Amino acid sequence: MADSESTIRVRSMLIRRRDFNFGFAALAAGSPLRVAAFRADATPAMGEPLIWVDPTKEVLDPLWAKGVVIDGPGGRVVLCALDWCGIGGYVHRLFRDKLARGAGTSADRVAVQTVHQHTAPYIEGGGYELMSRLKNPPLMMSRRFLEDVTDRLAKAVAEAAGRLQPFDGIGVGLSRPERVGSARRLIVNGKLVARFSTSGKDAAMAALPEGDIDARLRTVTLFNGDKPLVRLHYYASHPQTFCCTGQVSADFVGAAREAVEKAEGVPQIYFTGCGGETTVGKYNDGGIEARNGLARRMEAAMRASIASTRTGPAGSMDWKSVELRLPPKQGAAPEWPPRDLASMNGTNIYRRAIAAAFPSRREPLTVSCLRLGGVRIVHLPGEPLLEFQRYAPEAIVVGYGDIAPGYLCPDKAYRDGGYEPSAANAGPGTEAAVKRAMSEVLKG
Repeated sequence: MADSESTIRVRSMLIRRRDFNFGFAALAAGSPLRVAAFRADATPAMGEPLIWVDPTKEVLDPLWAKGVVIDGPGGRVVLCALDWCGIGGYVHRLFRDKLARGAGTSADRVAVQTVHQHTAPYIEGGGYELMSRLKNPPLMMSRRFLEDVTDRLAKAVAEAAGRLQPFDGIGVGLSRPERVGSARRLIVNGKLVARFSTSGKDAAMAALPEGDIDARLRTVTLFNGDKPLVRLHYYASHPQTFCCTGQVSADFVGAAREAVEKAEGVPQIYFTGCGGETTVGKYNDGGIEARNGLARRMEAAMRASIASTRTGPAGSMDWKSVELRLPPKQGAAPEWPPRDLASMNGTNIYRRAIAAAFPSRREPLTVSCLRLGGVRIVHLPGEPLLEFQRYAPEAIVVGYGDIAPGYLCPDKAYRDGGYEPSAANAGPGTEAAVKRAMSEVLKG
């Protein structure tokens, strides 16, 4: 099947009308809505860690923190998509606090989500706090760099807050990317198997069907009259083609996003949705040709989604945020420090620290929802599986906020087993807790 933009554009025109059922509210009286986009360089310095403890050795392309400041009658909101693999605990708080100060708002009105590339840092504060007690801890990101990158981001947000522009229209577009996402959880000969991000190098795994995924790429555009001011793209798949080489890259989604922005001259921001069990493994063998092909197809999908945009009045703005507490896994918490510490490598020490930290975490997680007219965007922590998008099909659900809980799994996944529940820090009961929080922020 060809990788052409026209193929994807035609397919996007065939999407059923109910997929666009967001609705548009009437314009609200009172203060006008205003928006400005921002970006800041988030590329790690040489020697700073990527996932998990691999030091940065080479920058193939920069990492960015990109987002919007939106100002309305209820106050200012900040949405930020960070080209890192994950941030959690006090590190996630640091980002939210700095962005809030830059925008002149409160931290509970800030959503920071990572895009989740695996050629980028994964900095979980709970794990760092435990590792810092060790005599010889693995490589950890320096506090100086964390302060520098968050100061740079806060400055960019403050600058954006000083050039807010009114917007009176909101548009929603939709396309179906060709040969991008594929299910990681597959039943083969009656058994659950995992198709990871580079499984395309195995001809048998590549030959298996795409499986159960959310194939929609959705684009939200804010307009001043006919002029687009910013576009927000949402797709649910691990944005990972390679990992753990010491090379920094925003991977294929970053390449696609920046190509569209360069061509259109409109800020483009990309968020990862409920793609916890979705990868590009059917179509990726870890090589540069596969990566470039995925980038081209994702770029074409973004363009097709933009072309399909239906526009209505921006309407009113509302923001709601609630606390979320998740049950830890059943049984005893992982031992810390590990008895076999001397025989463990740095990656395993770090992963054990993250797992050990979560059961004693006291600070609640956060679930939030931005409502603009009839468009609702829900922001979740962790790595949510597809079930949580299906719970709110008419909303856009974003994952990868505070990464501390790891995978957010429905109860069925714990019963079935497999990779995601084994790598989760939260346990059974997560599904009910997350859905309660989602219901609360979606009320009204």
